[in-house]
Amino acid sequence: MAFLKDGENLFVIDLTYITALETIDPLVAPHMAFIERNYAAGLFLASGAKVPRTGGVIIARGRSVADIEDLITADPFHMAGVARYKITEFIPGNVAAALK
Repeated sequence: MAFLKDGENLFVIDLTYITALETIDPLVAPHMAFIERNYAAGLFLASGAKVPRTGGVIIARGRSVADIEDLITADPFHMAGVARYKITEFIPGNVAAALK
């Protein structure tokens, strides 16, 4: 896959808020700066809020779950303890033509 380097797979990072939105809202700007840095680094491919707003989803590329777990420690939501993260690694078998 053209968007993956040798040894990389894709990861779904599923964030679930574990506190009230009033606690989340002040952290959104720093969280978005974290998101933007990782797009610029080429690690994040897609992201967005869940509907309803109970958390978010990030599609990332990387070499291991441990690398993604380490990356997530820099997320202001993680540092503040306001979200739970579930990381699922997968090997893309099929992708849209635009991604090839």
